[in-house]
Amino acid sequence: MCGICGVFSLGEPLGDRDRAEHRGMTRILRHRGPDQEGVIERGDFALGSTRLKIIDLTDQAGMPMSNEDGTVWITYNGEVTNFLELRRRFRLDERHRFRTSSDTEVLLHLYEDLGLDFVRELSGMFAFSLVDTRRRKAWIVRDFYGIRPLFFMHAGDRLYFSSEIKSFLHLDRFEDRIDHEAIYHYFSLAYIPDRLTPFEMVRELQGGWLLEVDLDTRRFEEREYYTIEYIPDRSLDEATATRRLREEMIDAVERNLISDAPLGMTLSGGFDTSSMLSIIRFLGRSKDLHTFSIRVDEPSYDESRWQHLMADFAGTRHHEVVVNPANVAEVFERHMAYMDEPSGDGAAIPTWVLAEDAKNYVSVLLSGEGGDEVFNAYETHVAWKVRNLYRRHVPKPLRDVIRKTAHRLPTDYRKLSFDFLARRFTAGAELDVPDAHFSWRHSLSAAEKAALMPDHHHYRRTETFFSDLYYSLDWEEELNRLSLVDIKYFFIGDLMVKNDRMMMAHSIEARFPWMDRILIEFASTIPPELRIKGLTRRYLQKQAMRDLVPDAIYRRNNMGLEMPHSLWFEGALRPLASKYFQRDRVERTGFLSFDTVDRMWQEHLGHRKDHGRSLWCILNFLAWFDLFVYEKSYKSYYP
Repeated sequence: MCGICGVFSLGEPLGDRDRAEHRGMTRILRHRGPDQEGVIERGDFALGSTRLKIIDLTDQAGMPMSNEDGTVWITYNGEVTNFLELRRRFRLDERHRFRTSSDTEVLLHLYEDLGLDFVRELSGMFAFSLVDTRRRKAWIVRDFYGIRPLFFMHAGDRLYFSSEIKSFLHLDRFEDRIDHEAIYHYFSLAYIPDRLTPFEMVRELQGGWLLEVDLDTRRFEEREYYTIEYIPDRSLDEATATRRLREEMIDAVERNLISDAPLGMTLSGGFDTSSMLSIIRFLGRSKDLHTFSIRVDEPSYDESRWQHLMADFAGTRHHEVVVNPANVAEVFERHMAYMDEPSGDGAAIPTWVLAEDAKNYVSVLLSGEGGDEVFNAYETHVAWKVRNLYRRHVPKPLRDVIRKTAHRLPTDYRKLSFDFLARRFTAGAELDVPDAHFSWRHSLSAAEKAALMPDHHHYRRTETFFSDLYYSLDWEEELNRLSLVDIKYFFIGDLMVKNDRMMMAHSIEARFPWMDRILIEFASTIPPELRIKGLTRRYLQKQAMRDLVPDAIYRRNNMGLEMPHSLWFEGALRPLASKYFQRDRVERTGFLSFDTVDRMWQEHLGHRKDHGRSLWCILNFLAWFDLFVYEKSYKSYYP
């Protein structure tokens, strides 16, 4: 796992200033790879790497790496989990002289033998740039599901790329104009979607996409090279699908256990991490494995009972990290300095706190992220089924009465309270399928955003990101379309930003076995009625793991990691929020309305409306703005 960056000349050859700036781009990524730093610089390209040693701990495996004759170069971030199998299957040792046991060198030689089509053979996670000096071509490639980050900036006759946005901020050609459309959508989603970033000049390469650079014509093209397909295999009966899914899950976990550095896993106590740990136990690898759990210091958010049950069951070396308002306030600004972009994910700081502790023991952490998407475990997936029944059997006049009644319920700030669920469901149920899916997930409403950004609310409706993708698909099954929406937006835009930035801030590689390509490509053939049976979420996943997980885990419902913003804003987080919600802090952004922020704050404190998640999004944006735009003080948090 590493940080990567580079620059390509689309005009004049790179000069001394370009090379100096490129080295600065590389150095600022050293938290991602503190073990080894390297650059290769030529007249029309420069590649940089900061390496975290995971596979082959020798300096020989450093990057950028070349083939035997120095005509092909790669800088690479990720772990290709099937690299040993590919090395055998394509008989690479018969045609190439390997200097390392790394997956990086396997990628180089696969390219030499197969061309760029080798990418389709990979499983795992990756972001890389590869330069072929013979063909005078270069590529910047992001993995199928956007697990590893990759950003780019085109400025004049230069094309830059990096694992993190902050690499661009010191460049002479960078201009820190805020992309107001990106921020507008952020306030709906609690993350910035699609190719957008908080800066106009920087774009995010999407999962399954690449940039191809022609070093002779000085042109580049952005294109999709991999598409996620949901094609149900109707020949699969439940018994066969269960058996095959079990086999693929076990194989995915086993592939992700390959490491030359100390390896552990996160343990939420939910079904995804519990089934993963149960597989590791089944493989005989759980004894002395380090597991790390977060205990949120609020009863309705506490999952420690299940975490301890699983740690005892598997015999792991268990570590419990407590998250409370004091440590949230302590790391709030520091975590945002590493996040690079505003994020309203309430699990970001808990992930930071866990990674900080875990670094004392391991360099790799397996995570259950992605399981909710692959196995259809979200409450919104069941809500979709309930919506269809509700609209079919409950007349519209009665639904209107139910909706109005739900919105008059007293406000309860506990997690997934009845009033919250009732309001969200009854409002969303009146919309079409993708808009309902958006409504059940949104943070600020369109009206609230218009009040918050009075001069910047003329952009496309945020829900059209979901609906445009949903209606562009010709798949008959609605659940399959929603599953792709979740991967393309929530998984990439939220979950992977949180996991990558918070883990890599502490030089920890996070791995996601449930997002391994080989597993996903099988899971996407399972008919939807087996993935959710009746109203049972993750039905087939549970069947596949039935005899591996403890009964108590099999029967429980998931909660999902979150912080109790609504409750803590009334208490220990109130001073932090009050500092940022002052008039001068809000108005110096130049486009947020202080009156709107203050009204929401007072309504929340007065229990007139639960604005907890929305206020958390606003608070994180204001901190990001100070660190990256107004004060530009983010650098003070880097060693």
